[in-house]
Amino acid sequence: MFEHKAPNPLTRREALCRVGNGFGMMAFAGMLNQTLLRAGISTPDGGVLTGKLDYPQRVKRVIFLFMNGGCSSVDSFDPKPALEKYDGQPLPGGDIKTERRTGELMKSPFKFQKYGQCGMELSELWPHLGEVADDICWIRSVYTEIPNHEPSCLMLNTGANQAGRPSMGAWITYGLGTENQSLPGYVVLCPDIPTTVGPPLWSNGFLPAIYQGTYISNKVQNAQGDSAEDAAGGRMEKDKDGKEKLKKVAIERGFDPKKLINYVNNPKFTLSEQKRELDLLQKLDNMHMEETGADPQVEAVIKSMEVAYRMQTEAPEVFDVRKESQATLDLYGQGPVARGALTAVRLAEKGVRMVQVYYSKGDPWDAHADIQAHKVNAKNSDQAFAAVIKDLKQRGLWKDTLVVCGSEFGRTPVREVGGGGGGGVKRGRDHNPFGFTMWLAGGAVKGGTIYGATDDFGFKAVEKPVHVHDIHATVLYLLGIDHKKLTYRYSGRDFRLTDVAGNVLHDVVA
Repeated sequence: MFEHKAPNPLTRREALCRVGNGFGMMAFAGMLNQTLLRAGISTPDGGVLTGKLDYPQRVKRVIFLFMNGGCSSVDSFDPKPALEKYDGQPLPGGDIKTERRTGELMKSPFKFQKYGQCGMELSELWPHLGEVADDICWIRSVYTEIPNHEPSCLMLNTGANQAGRPSMGAWITYGLGTENQSLPGYVVLCPDIPTTVGPPLWSNGFLPAIYQGTYISNKVQNAQGDSAEDAAGGRMEKDKDGKEKLKKVAIERGFDPKKLINYVNNPKFTLSEQKRELDLLQKLDNMHMEETGADPQVEAVIKSMEVAYRMQTEAPEVFDVRKESQATLDLYGQGPVARGALTAVRLAEKGVRMVQVYYSKGDPWDAHADIQAHKVNAKNSDQAFAAVIKDLKQRGLWKDTLVVCGSEFGRTPVREVGGGGGGGVKRGRDHNPFGFTMWLAGGAVKGGTIYGATDDFGFKAVEKPVHVHDIHATVLYLLGIDHKKLTYRYSGRDFRLTDVAGNVLHDVVA
């Protein structure tokens, strides 16, 4: 989609290094408009430089809620009466091959009920999502190829099973830029590095460096880390009658939003001093660029520095969720997932193109031992996820924001052999990439609807199967981009997010 001109980098770097004994290479971030335009990257208002969008833009931004570890669809969003009927019996067709040994069918221990005017059936784990069931499109037939975390996480985030490809957020910001040049176009929120994959999930890959996701730990930052209060979602206080009650708090008293992104602060120079240096370097760069042209790699680094410079004034404000009303804080609830979800909406409101919220570090939804662990995971997520939908509406962002939610895969309808809860009770589930549920929400999709289906036991997608490439193609379509045209030439071929596959799910579009 973009053609990047690559002049000889040695002359340029040599010139930069001669300025202030190398200071020029470090702080050379003032020149935005001319350099970015000539590099073919993106305009300061976030627009695409080469031509118009491929389709009418139905959404401007994406919030991606990621339940890393593998949420069980048959215990959450895809009820299967056959599991209840044939509990304890072998799965028809014989043993299935997933990552670990599995045994007989296992019914869900959670009750399902209907919600909303659409009559959507959800398990008791998700009562708050039930309140907004009419706003959600449930895609029950998603599938991928490999049944372990790393390649499946990479597929869902980058469109490839191996590390090294650009993430979906990188492709989106590459195609559209950002609406706010004082913040990154792509932000990733999680208390600690999620999964065993980590940064490759939000990498820019072979795209210019400015499109890499900016990872920010959204836990309370103090000497002790997250306190017991934060983990419990509040602290005990006495009311006027002397009775103890849980005081709901979303943020600890020692919370400082500047500590979330302390690397953007320059303790040695004031903002005005930094600005004078940048203005001088802008003039020098313009003079040099007239002779040699733009170097996309250098411009990408410069762009990142420029964003960091401007973030010093805007980022502390947008990350300070203490500024929200108590009603809004109560809407989301407590804990890191709630804090991440609220922060994501605030970032979307400020024009950040894509925000991704991971549940927690590692693979917390990985219920090999006992599916009852989903009780804690869902309790920490349900209210916050529903609040995203409600809050987008009250902020006027519902119409042009897309919310995507899912895991790297689902879980099997059979028990895992060897997996057991307390007392040796076997009620864990293995990984299942062959059929699971993701959901989309926003004004651009058909709420209160179901697309696709798995078999009677919830193991394999059988009706309107949806590959992860199809999800990616649909997200880009809603953003106004043809997934087949958003390409980048690297190593002798044109790459794209959807590789050589992907179909837009037009039936889910409102």
